[in-house]
Amino acid sequence: MSTPHIHAAVGAIAETVLLPGDPLRARHLAQSLLSDAQEVSNCRNMLCYTGHYRGVRVSIMGSGMGIPSAAIYATELARVYGVQRIVRVGTCGGVGDVGLGDLLLAQSASTDSNFNRLQFGGHDLSACADFGLLSAVAGGASRMGLPIRVGAIFSTDVFYGGDAALLPLLLRHRIMAIEMESAGLYGLAMREGFKALSVLTVSDHLQREERMPADQRERGLAQMGALVLQSLS
Repeated sequence: MSTPHIHAAVGAIAETVLLPGDPLRARHLAQSLLSDAQEVSNCRNMLCYTGHYRGVRVSIMGSGMGIPSAAIYATELARVYGVQRIVRVGTCGGVGDVGLGDLLLAQSASTDSNFNRLQFGGHDLSACADFGLLSAVAGGASRMGLPIRVGAIFSTDVFYGGDAALLPLLLRHRIMAIEMESAGLYGLAMREGFKALSVLTVSDHLQREERMPADQRERGLAQMGALVLQSLS
């Protein structure tokens, strides 16, 4: 049974899904990390692959950019395909004392989006990662000798422009990065009953105008994918 946005057969998608934003990154991760990876959906060119990592069945799928796009795929993955764990692997813009290439685990995600309020009676929802996933990946990083930062991030609906007063607020509240999906993913996980976590690499720094080269971004993506898969297998 397919959905309007995922044309995979029932059973073709694993219970654990890695969710990068870019479908080409999903393909790269699947080809690099999974054995017997098979493309199971390419509807709207949003590629999805299923294979195995050390004997554990895993799927990797693109989500597109922003909360609305990621929420469509996460909802259909949970409701129709029975997905139990979704781990976003992506990039973010650093704030404060984080540096390029730093690996962040998003414990919570604030937002300027109205997405969670629309489904929580207009109230503020504490959008948090699943503790089990967070602790598993943090433990995996420790075993692999990878330094990580665990803390709060901010999910924005605005890529260009936005509120000029936002950055001082993030610094004051010790928020370490900005991206565009996690708050919606965490809120959706709380409502739909799956487990969610965002693992992010700092690819840009919003105060220092630093940017990571494309090849370093790819290495960071591979590192995140390997960390998550080793931690959960």
